[in-house]
Amino acid sequence: MIMTVLFGELLVPGWAEGESAKIGLSDVTGSYGNERAFTLPCHNSDPELFFSEKVDEISIAKSLCASCPVRKECLKGALSRQEPCGVWGGELFEAGRVIAQKRSAGRPRLVRELSDDRPELDSSIAGLAALCS
Repeated sequence: MIMTVLFGELLVPGWAEGESAKIGLSDVTGSYGNERAFTLPCHNSDPELFFSEKVDEISIAKSLCASCPVRKECLKGALSRQEPCGVWGGELFEAGRVIAQKRSAGRPRLVRELSDDRPELDSSIAGLAALCS
């Protein structure tokens, strides 16, 4: 049996109290001694899938969440905890926010609209775009 400690399980004073209370993992999935916890896809799969940088592994993690009975509660809890990374409730998180996909490594592509009012730039911009693709 593999036991891991996740960010949401850290004991921070006051984290589960008051109006800004965060929803802990044990509230959603149950604890490790609970039978329910071991029926969930995330507890029966490689935890690395849910924190991978690889697009295909992220897709697998999201697909495992699709049929999970606590998917909505998991997502709500992850949003309340502002999880720093990983797949939670079928969504990908980065820096506490849901994102559509991981950015690939390297410099972002330069994308510009060709300008109607400056035709002399059209050929320069088109040339740069061809070099970058």
